[in-house]
Amino acid sequence: MSRTLFFTSLLYRSTTEHKRAIAEFCSNVKMCRLTEQVVFSDPYKISQYNRWTAPYLDEDAEAVRQDNDLKLEIAELKAKFCERAQALLHGDLHTSSVMVTRDSTRVIDPEFAFYGPMGFDIGAFLANLILAFFAQNGHSNGEDDRKAFKRYICQTIEETWSLFEQKFIALWNEHRDGSGEAYLPGIYNNPKVLQLAQKKYMADLFHDSLGFGAAKMIRRIVGVAHVEDFESISDPGKRAACERKALDFAKLLLKNRRSFVQIGGVVRAMRQVEE
Repeated sequence: MSRTLFFTSLLYRSTTEHKRAIAEFCSNVKMCRLTEQVVFSDPYKISQYNRWTAPYLDEDAEAVRQDNDLKLEIAELKAKFCERAQALLHGDLHTSSVMVTRDSTRVIDPEFAFYGPMGFDIGAFLANLILAFFAQNGHSNGEDDRKAFKRYICQTIEETWSLFEQKFIALWNEHRDGSGEAYLPGIYNNPKVLQLAQKKYMADLFHDSLGFGAAKMIRRIVGVAHVEDFESISDPGKRAACERKALDFAKLLLKNRRSFVQIGGVVRAMRQVEE
């Protein structure tokens, strides 16, 4: 993520190169429209495509549709998704798109690729990890309480953002005197100014990632497409209890994302909701 997002952004490219690249991908309208619908619209209104664990989550789904503060936040994120061509995105970067062996990692299914806000890809990946965390109680039994796996998920969430941030900043520092036009060397050659710019940039990106991640979580619980982590819980009452906690956390995260300053705080909030 750090390499793809950095090298396709204005931190590395000239505006001319960037606009040319945007034009190459701007015809992927149908897939973007689909995302606009299922992530930013359908869960917040009556839609034939929405589904949830009924009747257990009927009131929860209705609460999402009636939450005006939530609607204002999702409108802001939808505008960013539609208007901000920040970097080349995978567009559907959930954990099932990542194939891993001991020797290599491959990301598949790039049919949603387009130029958009960086936080959408980062948030999508984090969202799947968070959903997996909240699903674990539904899979626990006398032989395995899933506590070790939940610790692993939390560690992975923290490492995902922390390593991304480190690698992204390292690339920025390495190429700070290059052709990127977002922060011209002639203006940001003072190390202190550059550090301030990087701090603000990464804080904004962090909050975008949390917001988009929360939006993806909500659609996976009351929208059209769900995750196997929950779907494989055979007891619907047990499944709904796990989904409700995940939904409650997603709403909290979407509304309060700007109050988080570190990924560790997000993980602590997850654990508090789960308890």
